[in-house]
Amino acid sequence: MSGHSKWATIKHKKGALDAKRGKIFTRLIKEITIAAKLGGGDPDGNPRLRGAVAAAKAENMPSENIKRAIQRGTGELEGVSYEEITYEGYGPGGAAIIVEVLTDNKNRAVSEVRHAFSKNGGNLGAEGAVAWMFTTKGLITVPKSGASEDKLTEIVLDAGAEDLSDQGENWEILTDPKDFEAVTNALKAAGVTPETAAVTKIASTYTKLEGSQANAMIRLLETLEDLDDTQNVYSNFDMDEAPVAS
Repeated sequence: MSGHSKWATIKHKKGALDAKRGKIFTRLIKEITIAAKLGGGDPDGNPRLRGAVAAAKAENMPSENIKRAIQRGTGELEGVSYEEITYEGYGPGGAAIIVEVLTDNKNRAVSEVRHAFSKNGGNLGAEGAVAWMFTTKGLITVPKSGASEDKLTEIVLDAGAEDLSDQGENWEILTDPKDFEAVTNALKAAGVTPETAAVTKIASTYTKLEGSQANAMIRLLETLEDLDDTQNVYSNFDMDEAPVAS
């Protein structure tokens, strides 16, 4: 499963998303709200909520914001009602894309997603068109300066990780989603700070693009990321490392 889509790397290097703290907070609040709505307001008995709260804390979201988002989900506070929708499609060169949205207006969401695809050389597919290519996994990256391979192997395999691989500047750890929290906690307990940690979708095969197709794909992914209703964007798009920096 190594050699994952460069999209996460590109986002990280360009800071395209990281700089937009307000957008990150909005996404996290939506996720906390819907997790509380679907599974109740107690993180101990609601794994999805527990993960959402952990992600919010990792972004230094104030506890009061987290509490209010949970209360909106459970109905203790009045709030917007969100609907979860997943769109699937293809980008330039036939690369697969999954877009997860949380929206209070389904018509607006589908219109914006469809427009983003058509304007940037992609097309929206039917449900199930590309989902079969992806598996949900916990994905944690640790800078090589943060820990040796031997130390990391001992920590994460004992905690239930599935795989540890060398990805250039970082070690990359894969887990089953149910073991993600235990592995993340084990790293922190050992004094190792992950660079990124998230439950994500990982493709079984990758579509490598070059030149204008790769640039068009990046534009499409960035456009989708920027939509107000977008929660997550996944792709099996790959490209060489060299152009990533530019």
